[in-house]
Amino acid sequence: MAKATQDYTKMMKDMLGAFPVDTSAMTEAFKSQATFADKMSKVVLEAAEKSTEISAGWTKSTIGKMGVVTNAKSEPTDYTKAMTDFASTQAEMSAESMAAFAEVAKKVQMETVELMLAAGKDMGEDATKAVKKATDDLTAAAKKATAK
Repeated sequence: MAKATQDYTKMMKDMLGAFPVDTSAMTEAFKSQATFADKMSKVVLEAAEKSTEISAGWTKSTIGKMGVVTNAKSEPTDYTKAMTDFASTQAEMSAESMAAFAEVAKKVQMETVELMLAAGKDMGEDATKAVKKATDDLTAAAKKATAK
């Protein structure tokens, strides 16, 4: 008497078929992440653009003011005055430029916090929906399996 070998492949297929997997939660998570990355990229690129404008303006002003320092002077004290004036102007421009950079950084920080809070809220809602759906699906599958 030969015993029939159990078909484990069929058994596993039947078992996994009883517990369907819903990939819509993963799709929604991917979409949320892509939207978040898009918004963050815009914040970063805008900050980079603004920072570049500040740097270029600062450089252009510095080069423009260097002409006064490099011009030939008739009196030695004129060189000292030109250097002193340049240093004073440069200190003022530095303070203005650093304040502008600080404003850019502050804006990036505020926008990042807003995006993070919104993303956290969205992810929390998505996770709640996914858990509820998975629970409902597993409950239905378990009821179906016990009814057989």
